[in-house]
Amino acid sequence: MVWLHTVIDVPADRLDAASAFWAAALGCPLGDPWAGHPEFRSLLPLTGDAYVHVQRVGSARPGVHLDLEVDDLDAGVARLVALGATARNREPAGAWQVLASPGGLPVCVVAGRGDRVRPDGVDVGDGLRERLVQVCIDAPADAVDTEVAFWRAAIPGRWAKSTSEGLIGKLHPGAGSTVKLLFQRLGEDTGPVRAHVDLGTTDVPRDAERLEHLGAARVTDCGRWVVLQDAAEMVFCTTPNDPDEELV
Repeated sequence: MVWLHTVIDVPADRLDAASAFWAAALGCPLGDPWAGHPEFRSLLPLTGDAYVHVQRVGSARPGVHLDLEVDDLDAGVARLVALGATARNREPAGAWQVLASPGGLPVCVVAGRGDRVRPDGVDVGDGLRERLVQVCIDAPADAVDTEVAFWRAAIPGRWAKSTSEGLIGKLHPGAGSTVKLLFQRLGEDTGPVRAHVDLGTTDVPRDAERLEHLGAARVTDCGRWVVLQDAAEMVFCTTPNDPDEELV
């Protein structure tokens, strides 16, 4: 089983508002700051293990990155470096290693626990169910092929090619995993690779209204999904992906 953590990186001056928003949006209470790393707090699901976390960062812009759990930290780092990642700094106690994908997207390799249980979707009121189901990796034209190849090699799973304009395909890591990875070609020739989160809901129009009431700003309606911004001005989407779907 592939266990991926989704980390929402928030500038310090917007941390409280963004943390409160995501706790309400996902129907998961915000946990206490991590012991030894108070910059992190987890969103605690009603069932299963936490996989969505909020991190206070020193940069001025919000973002999203992934943490990949592995059985052997050194071997996991070496494998990603061999696939094209760049090693950065290691957590002082050796719990994780920070790397960057070929396009510069941060990714951490984390010492795994091995007995994880994926949370179910959450009833968030008014008959709606919700779960963070997908991370979309957004790459400019000059980086998209290399970035897709890296993640397909790094994360085992089923690949589904997309027929939608601008979307490359989707990686399904398999049963028990937390999120799918969607790959999007940006309308930019060059620049850094970045990522955003996609929520899965049972009713996109009503969920978009709910998220606006919680403080999100609507950016655009794209037909089947809606693009919004959170309290830290980070873009995300609410989509018709099934919040309870088993990721096979």
